[in-house]
Amino acid sequence: MRAAGGVGGFVRDLATLVKLPISLLSTVSAATGFVAISRELRPPLSATLGGTLLLAAGAAALNEVIDRDRDARMERTRDRPIPAGRITARGALVLALVSAAAGSALLWHHAGPVPALLGAVAFLWYDAVYTPLKRVTAFAVLPGAIVGALPPAIGWTAAGGALGDSRLHALCAFLLLWQVPHFWLLALRHADDYARGGFPTPASRFSPAQMGRITLGWTLSTGCAALLLPVFGVTRGHLAPLGLVAALVLLVPSALTLLRAGTRPDALRRGFVAVNLFAVAVLVLVAADALS
Repeated sequence: MRAAGGVGGFVRDLATLVKLPISLLSTVSAATGFVAISRELRPPLSATLGGTLLLAAGAAALNEVIDRDRDARMERTRDRPIPAGRITARGALVLALVSAAAGSALLWHHAGPVPALLGAVAFLWYDAVYTPLKRVTAFAVLPGAIVGALPPAIGWTAAGGALGDSRLHALCAFLLLWQVPHFWLLALRHADDYARGGFPTPASRFSPAQMGRITLGWTLSTGCAALLLPVFGVTRGHLAPLGLVAALVLLVPSALTLLRAGTRPDALRRGFVAVNLFAVAVLVLVAADALS
């Protein structure tokens, strides 16, 4: 590895390599799962978050190793540290494996075997199933969404919750549904770029009008899944349902824009931001309700 722009540049490259925003979101969802069942901040919360973050970072880095040649063809990814030559593929591979091993060990020794195994499944599913599958089908996100649904289960089981609990299933289902509009909106915004990289996207299968309707459907389904969280007992207080309704009210206008504007860049950008902010708001509301 070599730094571009000194220590600050190297840190930025590492953050890009491990897809830090996505890895942090996985960690936040694990924290939400933990406090949703424990209803307090207690051990092994810190170990659970550290292990989840390390596993997510390792999975992201390995993904960039695998996709480095295709990333080099795409405008939005060609300046990533591996295709740009600032970090070697071998160095990134070592970092990915060490990070994943450390995360698994941290979970195993401090949170238990079930959270560790769930973390390992998420790591393997992301890089051994989703990453190669997205090269051959525009619908890879459907099985790939399992990865994003597992972090809450890591936190839940680390806090002593049961995998068979319907409250956990409701929380995981929300995150599973959210990932479809999240990915499709991103893929539609950069459809030409994905085509240059050799990745099929929904834009190659549906018309703009069809994509607007489909994405709207997934977005509203995500909103409905959030509203069901109090029904399943994920939240217990009176303020959480009101917060969920308020968040959905803010999401709906951006979602309806997709129906009217199809694949217009401004509509896709607003929809992408809105659906991601909605997911963060839901996680924060669930955690706040549990700790109140």
